[in-house]
Amino acid sequence: MKTIQLGSTQNRVSAVALGIMRMVRLNTTEAANVLNVVHEHGVNMIDAADIYGNGESEKTFGTALKQSGLKRDDFFIQSKGGIVLDPEKSSGELVFGQRYDFSKQHLIATVDGILQRLQVDYLDSFLLHRPDPLMETDEVAAAFDDLQSSGKVRHFGVSNFNPMQVELVQQAINQKLIINQLQFGIMHTGPIDFGLHTNMQDDRSINRDGEVIEYSRLHQMTIQAWSPYQYGMFAGTFIDNPKFQGLNDELQALADKYGVTKNAIATAWILRHPAQMQVILGSMNPQHLTESIAGADVTLTKQEWYDVYFAAGNDLP
Repeated sequence: MKTIQLGSTQNRVSAVALGIMRMVRLNTTEAANVLNVVHEHGVNMIDAADIYGNGESEKTFGTALKQSGLKRDDFFIQSKGGIVLDPEKSSGELVFGQRYDFSKQHLIATVDGILQRLQVDYLDSFLLHRPDPLMETDEVAAAFDDLQSSGKVRHFGVSNFNPMQVELVQQAINQKLIINQLQFGIMHTGPIDFGLHTNMQDDRSINRDGEVIEYSRLHQMTIQAWSPYQYGMFAGTFIDNPKFQGLNDELQALADKYGVTKNAIATAWILRHPAQMQVILGSMNPQHLTESIAGADVTLTKQEWYDVYFAAGNDLP
């Protein structure tokens, strides 16, 4: 398994991580099997969030880890918080936020709940889940100091933040933000498109993300790519989707060349970027996970990377 340096730390983590949003679907035995499968293939990072399955995904992980026979230290365990769920709209895996809350009281209570559900003593990293326009940075700073000094959290980061939002938090806190979790993949390439279309007037030239990839590289922040096989936000997967026949044909040709699956090539495409991103896999199917993880061992040529980009409907100016 290819590894990457996590942010500015000395931690080496697998280039592929397991996201447990859908673990709420599994019983303990099934979840334990998933953990063993990914561990056997070199995955050593877990991504969670307090809202996943309204907390039930973290509970399942906690009991599954004990049943699996694996140790706490076999994984770099990360979770996220700051979204307050709307109980009337949220059910099972499908959850919706009522508001965001980055107050010291809420963030500390959130981490306490996460640790209890995961049945662990500390988080390797804790991320602010989405930017809160009502965020008071002194409250975030106080929460982070408390969480770090108490030994509950070792590292911190953010999710879905643009560079200026990162800067706003970073100038207030004593810790280095080491992660930004963003949607990125073959069919979600806005952070790349606008750079290629600099000084143009077409839609792809619009800068919607504030140079987030370039900023992350300059500031040693690891980008964690979520929903790597999705188009839209949660519209569905592009793999084997007849809407994207040209893309699937190109992925299949490369899959045949490297002896892997199309999912593996989609993984390899993200990892080929020099930003040293990490891909978060959200499947709970052991076979699909195994196939996707294999992409970490494939290094596409530059032309192959561009060919996939073109097959997704993109161009060069």
